[in-house]
Amino acid sequence: MSPQANAPVVVANNKRANFEYFLLEKYDAGIVLTGTEVKSCKTGKVSMSDAYCYFSKGELWLKHMHIAEYKQGGVYNHQPKRDRKLLLKRRELRKLEAKIKERGLTLVPTLVFITENGLVKVEVALAKGKKAFNKKDSIKEKDMRRDLDRSMSGAE
Repeated sequence: MSPQANAPVVVANNKRANFEYFLLEKYDAGIVLTGTEVKSCKTGKVSMSDAYCYFSKGELWLKHMHIAEYKQGGVYNHQPKRDRKLLLKRRELRKLEAKIKERGLTLVPTLVFITENGLVKVEVALAKGKKAFNKKDSIKEKDMRRDLDRSMSGAE
């Protein structure tokens, strides 16, 4: 048995979201999937490189998340890039929809993970876009941290 048996298993991580946006608030949302999509997620065949969230008729949808077809799916296989509905409480949906109407805010999927109960969930973040100079600052800060870590480990 592993030391953290109840920890969620991360299936996919959207690294670009952290670079492109300031992540303000995070929410864990359920996702409506078919059987072959769940099996494909559990084998780690998920890509979120250009995925984004949008509201349609008061519901939250995830677009362009690629879940590869399940090898043993046969005729019951799914479309890899179909729109998928995200599940949040109605109160949270209304709050997020109101904030998105503000200027400059968007919803970005950051993680796909599997809970200890075997449910596939998506972490969605309320985000504000970074300007070019903010991205340069992020790169400088990351480089400085890396150099500091190198000098500290070399001194030992």
